[in-house]
Amino acid sequence: MNLAVVLVSPKTPGNVGAAARAMLNMGASDLRVVAPRCDILDSQAVAMAVHAADLLRSARIYSTLREALADRDLSVGTTARLRADLPAPRHPAQVRPLVRAAQAPALVFGPEETGLLNSDLEQCQVSIRIPTGEYASLNLAQAVLLVCYEFMQAQDEVPEWTRKTASREEMEAMYGHLHETMHLIGYTDAVRARHTLRLWRAMLDRALMSSAESRLFRGLLRQVQWKVQDAATRGMVTTRQGKEVESEEQTAES
Repeated sequence: MNLAVVLVSPKTPGNVGAAARAMLNMGASDLRVVAPRCDILDSQAVAMAVHAADLLRSARIYSTLREALADRDLSVGTTARLRADLPAPRHPAQVRPLVRAAQAPALVFGPEETGLLNSDLEQCQVSIRIPTGEYASLNLAQAVLLVCYEFMQAQDEVPEWTRKTASREEMEAMYGHLHETMHLIGYTDAVRARHTLRLWRAMLDRALMSSAESRLFRGLLRQVQWKVQDAATRGMVTTRQGKEVESEEQTAES
């Protein structure tokens, strides 16, 4: 499986090394680190990686999570708690068929102290929560080991179908386009925009769009933008009944 493990802003080199070892244990080899706060090749990291030192050395560093997910077609975020305005996290086993059906899935882990931010989870199509006892805080490497096991080694039926979904870069570009169009037509405002877009993200991410479908949706947005801008150029406004009439300014001039 072409599974990428993405560590967002890790603080401790030993945790990065131990996470690399956990990946190797489960058969994953694509480690990506976003804005690390430590030297991931520190001697402590290499020592904790043990036989996964080469995997650690081949890890790619990114400035932003968006860049790290650009070539992925499914991103799975991890969280230990419920978040307002975001879909509830699911059990890893429930997400396993989605991950195994994806061509290029990614598993995203947050900083040791805080976990992923809401803005990080927004970029993930689905989130998971590892079931634990009353004490829910897991070490980063423990979490990587458990979830990689669920996705790569746990036994279940092979998915009946496979589907090539759009990359996260294509989806993020589509969401940016949707955000612009919402403002243009007055669908939302600066205060409500973030919440409104989260609701749209949740709905559209569940659709698991293909690249062609994301382009189709953006084609609709372009047509909406053109129509509004064309009407503004011609000095037309639209009534509640959907009829176009001349604006008051244009009427006064004539």
